[in-house]
Amino acid sequence: MRPWDDPVLSARVAPGTRVVLKEELFQKTGTFKPRGALSVMLDLTPAALARGVTAVSAGNHAMAVAYAANVLGTTAKVVMPRSANPFRVGRCRELGAEVDLVDDVHSAFTRVKQIEAEEGRAFVHPFEGPLTALGTATLGLELVEQVPDVDAVIVPIGGGGLCAGVAAAVKLARPACLVFGVEPEGADSMRRSLDAGSPQAIDRVRTIADSLGAPHAAPYSFELCRRYVDDVVLVDDDALRGAMLLMFSSAKLAVEPAGAAAAAALLGPLRERLAGLRVVLVVCGANIDAATFTRHLEGATATASSAKH
Repeated sequence: MRPWDDPVLSARVAPGTRVVLKEELFQKTGTFKPRGALSVMLDLTPAALARGVTAVSAGNHAMAVAYAANVLGTTAKVVMPRSANPFRVGRCRELGAEVDLVDDVHSAFTRVKQIEAEEGRAFVHPFEGPLTALGTATLGLELVEQVPDVDAVIVPIGGGGLCAGVAAAVKLARPACLVFGVEPEGADSMRRSLDAGSPQAIDRVRTIADSLGAPHAAPYSFELCRRYVDDVVLVDDDALRGAMLLMFSSAKLAVEPAGAAAAAALLGPLRERLAGLRVVLVVCGANIDAATFTRHLEGATATASSAKH
């Protein structure tokens, strides 16, 4: 945790707003994901663990499962869409995982079920279930211990496993603290689910924040979010790029688009609602290759330049 105290940021947020960064990009494998993966895998029987594990992911969860498999002395076979960032695919292989590439996220879930049935591997879900939420809840508990006077927390949402665990822990420890989720406009499954009152799916992921591109919400994480999250807001890709640029220039962090989502929400739809409060931003990850990162920053610079004119 560290305060983000900089004149450039102060000029962008509402007056009196104080910002603290929960920097999960410095965790093992570059994201919060090992919290949930280890929580699930530590509960497996020795026989199940020996058969290995499988997972589906655009990258961050796959890397976490590969890492956890190494730590626990087993093997991992992960299913990833062909569109996954090559940096993440390569990192999974470096961590010892076998990578199975498929056409898209929807077919990835079908393929991982096939591997589970045929090879006897335990499926480590990317965002669903009580053990996953228990793992991510450790982040929420740390947060309120590290910033006891926190007024609000902003959490990125992909499938909702991170937000579910964090929100539950924060609300149980500090009931008055506000918890907001943030999704990309092109992957708004949780926002749609909350509006509908039940888990919903989207037909396709349409955002640069691929690690927030879950194709559907799932019952357990949905119910925790419905119970403990005050609101879920949406940001577009331009806002994500702009937040990436600000975090790079001001906070000195090179984050992936998902890692900038909380900042994008604070600078955009939540700016006035959080005026004058102490706000914690969950910086969820930073797994991105240099070329893609540079392209996003160039896009943000071009957008800012055209806006001035």
